[in-house]
Amino acid sequence: MSSLPEKLTAALKSRDHRFIRRRLPEPTPTVHTEIDFTSNDYLSLSTSTALRDSVLATLSTARQILGSGGSRLLVPAPPHAALEARLCRFLRSEAALLFNSGFDANVGFFSSVPQPGDAILYDAHIHASVHDGMRLSRLTRDSFVSFAHNSVPALRRALGRLIRERIDLREGRSSIFVAVESLYSMDGTIAPLLDVVECVEEMLPLGNGYVVVDEAHATGIYGPKGRGLVIALGLEKRVFARLHTFGKSLGSSGAVLLTTELVKDYLLNYARSLVYTTTLTYANVIAVNCSFDMLEDGTTEVLSKHLLDLCRYFVDLLRPQLRKYPSSLLNPRALSTFLLSYTPTSHSPPPPAASASPSSSLSSSSPRPKIILHTKPIYPPTVPSGTSRVRICLHAAHTREDVALLVQGIVAWAEEKMREDGRERELWEGVVRGIGMGVWMEAKL
Repeated sequence: MSSLPEKLTAALKSRDHRFIRRRLPEPTPTVHTEIDFTSNDYLSLSTSTALRDSVLATLSTARQILGSGGSRLLVPAPPHAALEARLCRFLRSEAALLFNSGFDANVGFFSSVPQPGDAILYDAHIHASVHDGMRLSRLTRDSFVSFAHNSVPALRRALGRLIRERIDLREGRSSIFVAVESLYSMDGTIAPLLDVVECVEEMLPLGNGYVVVDEAHATGIYGPKGRGLVIALGLEKRVFARLHTFGKSLGSSGAVLLTTELVKDYLLNYARSLVYTTTLTYANVIAVNCSFDMLEDGTTEVLSKHLLDLCRYFVDLLRPQLRKYPSSLLNPRALSTFLLSYTPTSHSPPPPAASASPSSSLSSSSPRPKIILHTKPIYPPTVPSGTSRVRICLHAAHTREDVALLVQGIVAWAEEKMREDGRERELWEGVVRGIGMGVWMEAKL
């Protein structure tokens, strides 16, 4: 008999025992009101009537809307090429290449563009798709070097070590790629992009250092008209490649990789996650265009401003409450506006609050009946061991009342955890008093 079912079951049980098993979220009963604080729909465009009307109107007159016919290399796709040209203009890039997802784009880039003998330095909190791309590349394992999250001194030390050890890097015969995200969604931290770029340019003056920035969680929110943090800092000419995704703030799906014409040509020939898959549907391309219409006409700037105002309001409400609870439960040093706190004048916004025992739902003391505040617990290996947390995302469709309910729910959850801990402590203190410490310890031994 095959041992495969037994091995798969054992692996799942191992995750059960460590409380990190993943499951699909269950739908909320229709009798309940749910407020979403977990999805990536930051600008609430997925429920925007204006965007919906625009998409439906365009679909009704488009010549092609169903399917796409196959890979970009098999079937001419003028709408896709037109969208890429538009994104080049709007996002200020020499070339643009569509992918089915940000994951596919990262895998395609990092598995193919770095050449044998090159090295990749990556932030310790970089997305899993970059890791998968590196594993599929032709680089040796010792060519992958992690540096401490958002630490330019750590990056400088890693670069210095590689340069000292390898003459090919000093002479420009091999290259170093530096992979970062502009906004890290699990921590709510902003990368020091200008310092990263200046460090790479200083230490690799021959131009063989290439910074790659994933803007997935910044797209649509930060920078002029939502163009991202690279453009906000004027670094678009100094960053080798940028990734923007359409499935978060923009309410659609897919992604675009912004780079040079040479790299685009190379990816069309060597990026397997692009070559061997059916491309985005025509309907998908139409939806993305409609989302970018809202970026260009300034609609999303209004939404973003409201969103950031809600974030500040959330922090102002929650921060005074944190003094009442131990840092193991609600960590005040980790408080942020939960993912969306950055403004151009901020230099190091702190990460989201972490908890040793996050919960997937919060209750509220609101008099309104049956309101579910939907949040999501994040466990290892998605985040480092010992840093489990509740990741909370605010959306442009939220109101101040919604945010106040969220804070009430967090406080109610923390109070209940404190009561549970107190009851458990009283129970064990009673046991010890009843049988004596010596007997109790002997029994344990």
